[in-house]
Amino acid sequence: MNVYDIKSVKSAVSADPYVGRGIIIGQSADGKSSAFAYFIMGRSVNSRNRIFTLEGRTVKTKAFDESKMSDPSLVIYAAVRDAGSATVVTNGDQTDTVCDGIAAGGSFESALRTRCFEPDAPNLTPRISGILEQDGSYKMSILKSADAEGSACNRYFFEFAPISGIGHFIHTYVGDGNPLPTFQGEPERVAIPNSIDEFANEIWENLNEDNKISLYVRYIDKATGEISERLFNKNK
Repeated sequence: MNVYDIKSVKSAVSADPYVGRGIIIGQSADGKSSAFAYFIMGRSVNSRNRIFTLEGRTVKTKAFDESKMSDPSLVIYAAVRDAGSATVVTNGDQTDTVCDGIAAGGSFESALRTRCFEPDAPNLTPRISGILEQDGSYKMSILKSADAEGSACNRYFFEFAPISGIGHFIHTYVGDGNPLPTFQGEPERVAIPNSIDEFANEIWENLNEDNKISLYVRYIDKATGEISERLFNKNK
């Protein structure tokens, strides 16, 4: 077993028909750009009835058809926001918790210690989060149920140095099931190319066609701060 193995994005996102929501953060192969991606998948009508929208540098989920949105509580949120010079990306309203906590003098970790997994028994979906700093360093977190009953929350934090061509991928589930099996272990190492289009298309084209909903990808030029971004919505 090679613990330093780097997967292709294709193999990582297509390994299971339902990886749920996913975050990838890392650095382009030439080391010139920081990169991140966030995608959502869904099985229910309520979950699939969504799109990503851009409001400046903020990415939000939104109902595609408002008349079909039965419960917005866990599916409508800001997925990407700025926190000073850093960028926060998460799979829920903990985006706001992290940004507000940092603005008040706290940290990524201290903010997430106030939150736990989603109250959607029996799945008890993990909350996954990431923060990308201006220098390219980044952290990730997953907040998971400690047991099948949801009696306690375990919080895991990972801190990464930027390495050219490498990203880390964390996602909510590891396949389909009832209840859905949650992510295990460390974030997976994946390859990140120089081209944002190559990266974005590799993710979008290899997510399960029935379950994928939306994808947002951003590259940030480390020298100039210039942003390139791509957004995909299945609902149009």
